[in-house]
Amino acid sequence: MPAAAETYLVRSQAAFWAAVGGLKPGDTVVLANGEWRDFQIVFQGEGTAEKPITLTGETPGGVSLTGRSNLSLAGFHLTVSNLVFRDGWSPSGEVLSFRTSRSQRANFSRITNVVVDGFSKPSRADFDNWVALYGHDNRFDHNQLTGKTNAGTTLVVIRDPEQGLENRHLIDHNYFGGRPVLGSNGGETIRVGTSHDSMSDSFTTVSDNWFERCDGEVEIISNKSGGNVYRRNVFFQSQGALVLRHGDGNLVEDNVFIGNGAPNAGGVRIINRRNTVRNNYMEGLTGANFGSALTIMYGVPNSPVNRYGQVDGAVIENNTVIDAHEMLFGAGMDAERSAAPVASRFANNLIVNRDGRDPIRVLGDMSGIGFAGNVQSPTANSGLPGFEGRAVSVERGASQLLTPVGLDGVGARRDLAMLPRSETGVTWYPKDVTVAALDSGAVHAVAPGEDSLTRAIAQAQPGDRIQLQSGVYVVNQTIGLDRAVSVQGPSDGRAEIQFSRPSLFEIGNGGALRLSYLTISGALAPDVAGAAVIRSAQGAAGYRLIVEDSVFEDLTVNRSFNVFAAGPGSLADRIRLERVTVDKATGSVIAGHTETADLGTYNAEEVEVVDSIFRDVTGPVIDLYRGGTDESTFGPRLILTGSTFERAGRAGDDAGAIKLYGVQKAEVRSNRFIASGAPNFFRRVGEPVFVWSGNRLEDTPGLITNVTPLEVMP
Repeated sequence: MPAAAETYLVRSQAAFWAAVGGLKPGDTVVLANGEWRDFQIVFQGEGTAEKPITLTGETPGGVSLTGRSNLSLAGFHLTVSNLVFRDGWSPSGEVLSFRTSRSQRANFSRITNVVVDGFSKPSRADFDNWVALYGHDNRFDHNQLTGKTNAGTTLVVIRDPEQGLENRHLIDHNYFGGRPVLGSNGGETIRVGTSHDSMSDSFTTVSDNWFERCDGEVEIISNKSGGNVYRRNVFFQSQGALVLRHGDGNLVEDNVFIGNGAPNAGGVRIINRRNTVRNNYMEGLTGANFGSALTIMYGVPNSPVNRYGQVDGAVIENNTVIDAHEMLFGAGMDAERSAAPVASRFANNLIVNRDGRDPIRVLGDMSGIGFAGNVQSPTANSGLPGFEGRAVSVERGASQLLTPVGLDGVGARRDLAMLPRSETGVTWYPKDVTVAALDSGAVHAVAPGEDSLTRAIAQAQPGDRIQLQSGVYVVNQTIGLDRAVSVQGPSDGRAEIQFSRPSLFEIGNGGALRLSYLTISGALAPDVAGAAVIRSAQGAAGYRLIVEDSVFEDLTVNRSFNVFAAGPGSLADRIRLERVTVDKATGSVIAGHTETADLGTYNAEEVEVVDSIFRDVTGPVIDLYRGGTDESTFGPRLILTGSTFERAGRAGDDAGAIKLYGVQKAEVRSNRFIASGAPNFFRRVGEPVFVWSGNRLEDTPGLITNVTPLEVMP
């Protein structure tokens, strides 16, 4: 008679190891509620379909894995549930792994109702995958993964011939939450396979998941194998696209893409052979080029597996695209990518732009695509056949999606509905992690004095504002910031900050700083190389800097004194200067040029400089660098308007009032350059947007650039 299944409630790591030594089918190991710190769980066993072996938390959400923790499982018919990973990071290359070694993998196993919340390695450049699916016939469902800030895919399917390439995994009903911009390749949310094994089928299904604010890079999902299905997923306010990067015979259907105006929100990019994209709904997508609503690429003739296979046999039908910025036919066409799409069909799609603009952009030869039965409102694109132009009204029904009035057989199915967010992830852990915004907290009045500002910021809670009175504030140590803090002087007086260290502020991961109505002097700073009023910590990511109505002066005690300097490996979400005056600085105002390895990395996603004055700044006032030929990012982006440069950027090898190298989008409008170095814009990769309009150059050399600038945005 078989032994009855056992349940083991364990309260220590030692008890866990004792319990897992001889688990039988049907047994359950329960981790007692509480914090389990520095716990590397190895869970192995041989269960059966009828009697899986289970590892679970005592109550949902009651067990937290913290510090240097992770989980690996191997065997057959294992189930893991009800765990939370937070307040730490994995000491290995994976947080949740469906293998314990190269030879010991999990098959027919499941991870469900598990949360991984901000469990990122400290540096943006430190690589790991949060979830790695090995083996075959595994399921990853109803889990919640949010806040990954370091390099590496959030969830990856890893394939090799030894374990078998036909994986048949099911990835469903998961919530993939906020993944900030990584600023380099390697920030995908899901990747299925690699280019090396992409010519074989995986048969993985990704269905009924939510992707919200998944902004890591241009590929939210990177498909790199064949025979996969992407169905009924919701992509909500996420930068990037679902990309059929490698692999043939994939199906993308019944998905919903909602941009809501989020920057660079895209849809589906199509490459390779026999891929089908049908019955998808796309609304309010702002993406362009490789991240447009629908992107059909040019390929490389006889392409190696790591490049771009020619689009051959694609079927793109019955999709609805509403209020898209761009749909691009022939993306990437160049001397290498010269193979036009062939033997493909684009039929019965509905394209509606309620503002009247035409989102369709065509590059190259599209004669290899059969266009038929498509409707475009209000008028049809003249460059493609098979489109009927007509005025189409749309209305929002019970499904939350817009459907055409009096038009059947075109666009997505009328019964297509958006998967409710509540049906994904777990029910017992919040999906929205609220981060205190600038000026959302208390206001603290601070009097002038030595280190009074330092003490006030040390005691400030996230979102608090430090309100300075008129007078002089001396700071004798660098003030570190890992939260949102504002420092504001009087609008009708003068609050002057002097500092005696090489930097006044250092912003770390997730920090945010707003400075307004201040005068900041570098007169007391030491004579050391590389001083900066504000710098970002090495590897810092997701931080913001806003400076308004402020003056920086006397940054001259050494030969390279910057207002802001980006630390190596750091990436700002946003830097904004408005009505700022810089008078005498030996360095730059924004020095964002530490990522010189030419790997496609850079230091600031978005930079905005408005209505400011820069006088006697020795180096380039704005120095942004993004090298390499990688095409996986959207930034850096720059807006520079209404500002005056006087005797700026005239020094030696760094000559140039502004130096923009590899910037992907720059709008430079209505600025004045007086006796300054020539403005520079250098294209490195892709199709950068460079708008140069209404600028006045007085006693200043002309613009130096290797592109033809635009007068208006495309």
